[in-house]
Amino acid sequence: MTEVELIAACREGSSRAQKLLYERFAGLMLSVCLRYLRRREDAEEALIVGFTKVFRALGQYRHEGSFEGWIRRIVVNEALGMLRRKEPLHMAIDDLTYDVPATAAEAESQLNAQDMLALLAELPAGYRTVFNLYALEGYTHPEIGELLGISEGTSKSQLSKARAMLQRRLAVAGAQARPTPTTLYSY
Repeated sequence: MTEVELIAACREGSSRAQKLLYERFAGLMLSVCLRYLRRREDAEEALIVGFTKVFRALGQYRHEGSFEGWIRRIVVNEALGMLRRKEPLHMAIDDLTYDVPATAAEAESQLNAQDMLALLAELPAGYRTVFNLYALEGYTHPEIGELLGISEGTSKSQLSKARAMLQRRLAVAGAQARPTPTTLYSY
């Protein structure tokens, strides 16, 4: 079933089509929710509520742009709403200044996607949210400011601090991932 046919069937109320649409996009959208919400249960709840909103709003989808992108925006908004309810979204303040060394490309390449997601999950809520919205979802700073109720400058600051914190953590993770040299003794 093509995407257009699937959308049309969902609009007509076909539960089979709704199930197919959910199955087609749920895995990807759950990973989106998990980037914002620390607990899997919260991410799953945001996913379900988000898809409920998707099905209710299907009549508003105009086939302009990516359907996946349209679903993603709804799911991201739901995840942000849950984040506001579950985890205070006060923007983390990092008073300490750090000298952030340039991270070697090899350190980053030694980490897999799961490791990177784990590093992202460790960021304070404000840093993590702005980083996800900007770097992964493609929102602009004015859009992030509007979504989160913060200024554009605060969004930029949070992104900068998130990047610096990730660089520090990548450097540590890369150092831990490098094998230590061993000396071979021959007798």
